[in-house]
Amino acid sequence: MIAHYWYHDPVQTLDQEALSAARAHQSILTKPAGSLGLLETLAEQYAAWQGKTYPSIEHIAVVIFAGDHGVCAQGVSAFPQAVTTQMIMNFLSGGAAISVLSRALPAVFSVVNMGTVTELPTDVAQHTQLTTVNIAPGTADFSQTAAMSDEQLQMALAAGRAQVQQLSATDIFIGAEMGIGNTTSASAIYAALLSLRAQHVVGPGTGIDQAGIIRKQTVVDAALARHKLRDNSLSHHPYEVLRCVGGFEIAALVASYIAAAQRGIPILVDGFICTAAALLAVAINPGVRAWLLFSHCSAEPAHKIALDYLQARPLLDLGLRLGEGSGAALAVPLIQSALLLHRQMATFSQAGVSDQHA
Repeated sequence: MIAHYWYHDPVQTLDQEALSAARAHQSILTKPAGSLGLLETLAEQYAAWQGKTYPSIEHIAVVIFAGDHGVCAQGVSAFPQAVTTQMIMNFLSGGAAISVLSRALPAVFSVVNMGTVTELPTDVAQHTQLTTVNIAPGTADFSQTAAMSDEQLQMALAAGRAQVQQLSATDIFIGAEMGIGNTTSASAIYAALLSLRAQHVVGPGTGIDQAGIIRKQTVVDAALARHKLRDNSLSHHPYEVLRCVGGFEIAALVASYIAAAQRGIPILVDGFICTAAALLAVAINPGVRAWLLFSHCSAEPAHKIALDYLQARPLLDLGLRLGEGSGAALAVPLIQSALLLHRQMATFSQAGVSDQHA
């Protein structure tokens, strides 16, 4: 008998009546039909998510999952691994881009330390916005062995789910990430799930030079061969892809996306690494796709390939490759504007405007 895991449980269904009502409302607003483009689609989509003809976004949650990667031993990053811990401190002190943007929204903001090479100072480790899981001081070097054991992966998945389960009323969930080396991990996930060569998925990441990119490609291709992940069907092995070449923070993101969809919380996906987690989440539980909204197209070359595969239309294209949820946070006001227009624009009859051509 095949064991059943929570992440295969069904997600919430969309409210088709609310969708139809929102679509009908859009048709009588004082504008030519379709003239607000994607903003109209966003309002209708949110109506289906919230089960309301006139949806709104009031409660926003940003959760950053952070963890180190053993593959950094292969020289795949321009930054030392100590930066992961330093950035956790920066998130919590309010100096990171996502910290600034979360305050401006405002959003409920938290950080989850999944396991780092460098320990946090005691005073920071006790910060009220920090949850410490510390599965291990980072994953293993996936160019030599599996990134994590089955037990470690289950711990990471449980941590991601727990963060969503403890959220109060939430209108949009932004799962974010931090981990030196995680673009290498994400590249390997893209290559495995989409049957691509490393040369098609490996980009500059944090800013490595051309020699570094070639080294990174070699590491990814060798890892795919070592773990026998090349050219398999996406639906057959997402769990093994995650275990063999993923990261603790990526696994937590995967679980958070699935758990959010199961709770009926719309998910705003950030960039390259978060989309790797989204690919895995959809591969594990296809129903999750209906709850995903993609915030932007990253400057990482392979991101567009994954977005096309998921039939996703990103809201922004600003050349971003920072990660940490920054692109998603930037997209929230755009979504709020779409919902505001939907709720507050006058109808033809209210404004006394003819909706017929002369």
